[in-house]
This record gives sequence, C-alpha cells and structure tokens, in this order.
Amino acid sequence: MRTHYCGEVNASHVDQIVSLCGWSHRRRDHGGVIFIDLRDREGLAQVVCDPDRPAMFKVAEDVRNEYVLKVTGKVRRRPAGTENANLASGEIEILCHELEVLNAAVTPPFQLDEDNLSENVRLTHRVIDLRRPQMQKNLMLRYKVAMAFRRFLDGKGFIDIETPMLTKSTPEGARDYLVPSRVHPGQFFALPQSPQLFKQLLMVAGFDRYYQITKCFRDEDLRADRQPEFTQVDIETSFLTEEQITALMEEMIRSVFNTALGVDLPNPFPRMTYAEAMGRYGSDKPDLRVTLELTEVTDAVADVAFKVFSGPATSGGRVAALRIPGGASLTRGEIDGYTEFVKIYGARGLAYIKVNDASKLSEEGLQSPIVKNLHEAALKTIIERTGAQSGDLIFFGADKTKVVNDALGALRSKIGHEKGYVNGKAWEPLWVVDFPMFEYDEENKRWSACHHPFTSPKDGHEVLMATDPGKCLAKAYDLALNGWEMGGGSVRIHRADVQEKVFQALGIGPEEQQAKFGFLLDALKYGAPPHGGLAFGLDRIVTMMAGAESIRDVIAFPKTQRAQCLLTDAPSDVDEKQLRELHIRLRQKVETQVDLTKS
Repeated sequence: MRTHYCGEVNASHVDQIVSLCGWSHRRRDHGGVIFIDLRDREGLAQVVCDPDRPAMFKVAEDVRNEYVLKVTGKVRRRPAGTENANLASGEIEILCHELEVLNAAVTPPFQLDEDNLSENVRLTHRVIDLRRPQMQKNLMLRYKVAMAFRRFLDGKGFIDIETPMLTKSTPEGARDYLVPSRVHPGQFFALPQSPQLFKQLLMVAGFDRYYQITKCFRDEDLRADRQPEFTQVDIETSFLTEEQITALMEEMIRSVFNTALGVDLPNPFPRMTYAEAMGRYGSDKPDLRVTLELTEVTDAVADVAFKVFSGPATSGGRVAALRIPGGASLTRGEIDGYTEFVKIYGARGLAYIKVNDASKLSEEGLQSPIVKNLHEAALKTIIERTGAQSGDLIFFGADKTKVVNDALGALRSKIGHEKGYVNGKAWEPLWVVDFPMFEYDEENKRWSACHHPFTSPKDGHEVLMATDPGKCLAKAYDLALNGWEMGGGSVRIHRADVQEKVFQALGIGPEEQQAKFGFLLDALKYGAPPHGGLAFGLDRIVTMMAGAESIRDVIAFPKTQRAQCLLTDAPSDVDEKQLRELHIRLRQKVETQVDLTKS
C-alpha cells in the first residue's frame, strides 16, 4: 500500500509520486489549505491538501488525530523559510492527490506530545503510549542493539540455540516462578532465572560457542527498576581462559556501541579487583565518571572515645571517609538531607567534619560535634589520608562493612552528580574481577555462593573452600558502565570433583546435590571442556543508551513495580475448572486491593 515510510522521504524524491501510510499526528486548517502531519515508525511527513481536488479536500476536512490514512501525492520542496531542520523530511512536503481514511479513531486518552504523564496512565494505555515518537525511537534502538549483538556473535562463530522455558526448580537465588503440571499432579515446572545449567550442558555436548537473546524470570521483591521478566544476551564458550573471554566480550560491547550509537568506547577497558572497587568506591559497579573516592580510616579510629567509630572498628566493621572538595560550603539543610538519604541504605546517621583550617587539628580548625571525641593522632591520619584542604568537608560511614559500602557508595554517586564532581566523560566502562567465591549468611549460619555455585575458584584457591571459604576468590567478572552492571559471568567448574567440593562448602549434601543438580554432575563426568561465559542485560544496556528514565521505557509491554501488567490486568483470577485441572485448591479466596499510586 505504501512506496515509502514517512521519515524516509527527502529532497532526493522531489517531483516523484509517492504513497504513504500512517497516522494523522496533527491536522491544521490554514484558511482553505489543510496540512496533515502523517506519522509512522520512521518519522513525520507534511501533507498539503488544497481545494483544487474537492473530493480529496472534503475527506481531509473530516480527518482527526490518530486516523489511519493512505496518502498519494507529489513530493515538492517546502517554501523557503518553512523548512524544519528537526525532521528528516523537513525540506519537503507532499502535495496530496489522493487521500483515503483506512480507519477512523476515537479521541486518544492523551496527546502524544503531552508531557508529565503518570506512568500508570502510560502503562494502562500502552498501545497509545508506544505511538509516541520517543517510545518508537527507544524500541527501534532496542532492535538495533539486539541486531548488533547478533551480528557480532554470528561473525565470531557463535550458534543461537534455544533452551527450555519450562524447567526444573533449583531455588538457589531469587524465587522461581512456578508452573503447575496438569499431567503430573502436584508437580511443578519453573520458569528459568537463567539458562545457566543448559548452556553448560551445551558446552559438554560440543557446541563450543553458544548464544541466545532470551527471556528470564525472577520472582523478586519489589524494586524500582527491576522486572519479573527481563531479557538477557546469554553467552557461553569453551576452550578460552578468563582473560580471553573478557577480551572477546569487550570487543563485542565496543562493536555494539559503535554500531548502535556511533560511540567509540575506550580500548582496552580498565580492570579493577572487587576488593579495590569496594575499598575506593563502596560498590562493585562504580560510576567512574564521579571523581570522589572513599578513604579507609578504620584502623585510625579503633581507639577513639567516639563509640560510633571505635565500636565498628573493633568488631569487624568499617569506618570510611568521603572527602568533598569545597564541601564546607554545604548548608546544614543539605547535610541533613544527605543524612536522611544514607538511612535508606541502613546507615543510622552521617557524621561529618567541616575543615575550616586544615593546619589546626582542633575544634578551632575542624568544625564538628565529633571532633572533641577524636584524639589528635586520629584527626591527623584522617586529614592526611583524605588529602583534605581548608574549605573541604569529610563525611563518615561507620557500621557493618556492607552498610558503610552501600551508604557511602550511593552518597558518593549522588553528591558527585548533584554537585558536579565528575570528569566530563560520557561513558566509563570497567571490568571488576576477582570476586569472592563465598559470603557468609548470618541469618542461616552458612556460606552461600556470591555468584552462583557453578563458578570456578581461582587457581590454587580450591583448598580454601574447605579451610577458609571467606578468602577463596572466584574466576568471576562483571562489566560495569556509568554505575550500572551491564553484565557478568565467570569461568565455570568443568570437573565433577571440584563441583562437589563447592556444594560441600555450601552445605549441600550428596543427596541434595543429586536431587537438584544430578543431571549436571553426571554430564560433567563425560569429558566436559573448560568453559565460561557471561550474560548481558539487554534492557539495562538499551536504557543507558537511550538516556531513558526507567527500564520500562525500553520494554514494549513492561510490568509495574508491583509486577502487574496494567494493560491486560495481569495477573488475574482463573476459574475453578482450570484450578481443578491443575490439581490446585486455594486455601482461601484472596482479596487484593492494589494502591496504584505505588505502582
């Protein structure tokens, strides 16, 4: 029905007859001449309807916004001075010869150029929201990014293989979404949190380079920018070392950014150990655009009278300082605001020192309620290590290590962007390597896997799994960009005896190993090659590229923060017949009242 997309017609088509199809974005009647901005996924084209063709003109008079139209006409240049440099078709217009209304439309719930729409309104009327030019641009970018991944991986010999969506429940991380089986009463499938085990099995099967752009599912607690279903670029490869895998993936990310955005990322990406990232930035995905850093002062305050500092310093916690150059000019209201901010991350408060005169280690030069409780040696060490100068401000975090890292890491990023402590670079990628293999779960009094239980320990660290799990490092690596985790992965365990030792360290006994992972352990005994891989979050990557406010702005039909689809009203009740077929009986009728203002 069309010869061109609206956004493709330009000055090279002058004097040609074209046919366009799309939606009436805007209709303007200028005293006898009607202008229609016709819109499709590629952009807008201005259509001019004059009264020289009465039948066509009468149709144009009845056109309203969002009518579906077919236009045939002659391309001509716009009159001088009326060009629109913001449009690809801004130099031309279409003199309408024929106009057909393919379908009328009722008035939409909002104008497509309307600002400040609530997200609930947008998600309830998602089909209309997706017509908005920005959303069209975002989803076209998503397609372009996905294709860039595919082309690179195809070119490197990777094979796209689908893995099951109905699989076995192995609840080691987030909660599974369960699917009841009709033909196996009382038994359940789980939707995959990741294709992890299947891609390892594909390596054992000899498909040494696999990828898949696939949906994954996690029934997580509500978070602002998480989705219960999300898309990842899943990759696994055999016979490559940790360094070779990260080098190949780095080449891929540079290629994707260049293809999709025309951006040249650094070559090579910097690398940093997990311990250094946490020490300097309080985060394993630090935003390197922010120039502020944390300073370790735990040892310096272990013997001070101020129990808020000495308590954590002598009980395995952390005391860290965050120097804000020129920060002494911050108002008390701003400091109070930052204090409330860190409480979100579990901090009980935010101590600070205003450095009025760095040469005077007393209340005369250092302004703060805590100075009188810190001896001169501690103050001297703090000033020297932070490099504080007169006019600076130093914030402190003192608590369990995780609380300090979370609170000061977030505060560092917040102040850095709000107050301009940034290096001016648009993109700052970083490989974070040498993650801990295990972390201790205080609640359950056991060790758990930091990454997942199939991650290989660093060479020579196998013995630590039994003697000192807390010091065991993993062949795990994450790629961070501008404070976001783009993706992460690891070299996997390819020997059954090592995998069993990891399970033992995690307190997973032989019977549980066999019940949950027997199929993997059995496969590893049949000549599994050394292998490893990564998974990149496609939604997050496109969100960063698009500069979108929310991950939901780059997903066609997302869920709310409450894991609901407002468009289809899912999840929803099912009838009693369906429940009986699935051998399910509800304990009681659940009455759900949803506060949509919190969605």
